[in-house]
Amino acid sequence: MNQNNQERFAQGGQQGQQGQQINIKANDEKLRGEYSNTMQILHNKEEFVLDFLSVFPPTGTLNSRVIVSPGHFKRMFGAMKENLKKYEEQFGKIEEVSVPENTVGFQDRK
Repeated sequence: MNQNNQERFAQGGQQGQQGQQINIKANDEKLRGEYSNTMQILHNKEEFVLDFLSVFPPTGTLNSRVIVSPGHFKRMFGAMKENLKKYEEQFGKIEEVSVPENTVGFQDRK
């Protein structure tokens, strides 16, 4: 990881439970991110599963699966709502597009 990325994470680190600074480490590959044009959410009593997909019919790929607790999912949802509100205040309302009619998901291989 280059020095610029290290500094960015050191400055943006989170506060731990005892108030200590937590420095988050990430390599350049993780910092580049993954494009996703579809997300699928599954849940059970104990966790939420967020599958980030790239779908280009007739195929698609699973780019990342993130599993979080219900409490963390709720905090994430609140943060996303807050950030969407700030985005629309700065750049204007996002026009929603219709939901695709075809189903996306995992299929059993036979």
